[in-house]
Amino acid sequence: MNIVVCVKQTPDTAELPKISVAEVTSGDIKTTLVLNPWDEFAVEEGLQLQDRFGGDVTVVTVGEEKATEALKDAIARGVQSAVLLSDPAFAGSDAWGTATILAAAIKKNGPVDVVLAGKQSVDGNSGLVAPGLARKLGATLLTNVTKIVDVAGGKITVERQLEEGRETLTASLPAVVSVSKEINDPRYPTFMGIRKASKAQIPVWSLADLDVSAGSVGQTAALAQWTDLRKPAARSSQVVLVKEATVEATAAKLADLLMAEKVI
Repeated sequence: MNIVVCVKQTPDTAELPKISVAEVTSGDIKTTLVLNPWDEFAVEEGLQLQDRFGGDVTVVTVGEEKATEALKDAIARGVQSAVLLSDPAFAGSDAWGTATILAAAIKKNGPVDVVLAGKQSVDGNSGLVAPGLARKLGATLLTNVTKIVDVAGGKITVERQLEEGRETLTASLPAVVSVSKEINDPRYPTFMGIRKASKAQIPVWSLADLDVSAGSVGQTAALAQWTDLRKPAARSSQVVLVKEATVEATAAKLADLLMAEKVI
């Protein structure tokens, strides 16, 4: 079974209380970057699926060169291979652009059975990358997964957490699975794993290595650029105060105005 885990490097939330107002105002925020905590559960689940069903686990991320540290964290936990997707053209990509890049890399990596991702990232919090990936890959989307029961015969059976309870369902592979923190307890990097990760040579794939057009990713393709185009036209309004000598006269005047405006 081929398993791909999509991760992200995010600020260490433990250090956020240390950030000063001056840093926020200037935009010069200095904090440690770590493997997104939600993605730790996805990495652990990938390793557990490998132990249960065999196969290979590959972890991928989109980012600058420093994002290799998040990949090395996954390697230190037991993942065998990783790929960094990095190119100046990727900078400023929104969730849809990021999904476009990841999907192209997954296809380049070969046939995949299960794509795992954390429920969300601690910086963006949108949770939109997994749905975008499923759309781009033409795969089944399974969200809020708290347990992967079985993977066999081209099917995957999972338990999902819903507002009114839990449900168990079976879906066709390939599948993009967005996991919740209830799914497992992530293992810690081992000493030997850290040593292995420090020596790992992680390949870097750029725009030229992927079947992606420059116009579909990056800042210029981000939907936020077109926010003004999606806004409805501004509406004007007018306030009319109705006050006659008597309550009956006021009501009659109000009824006349409402009928004139075809409200009643």
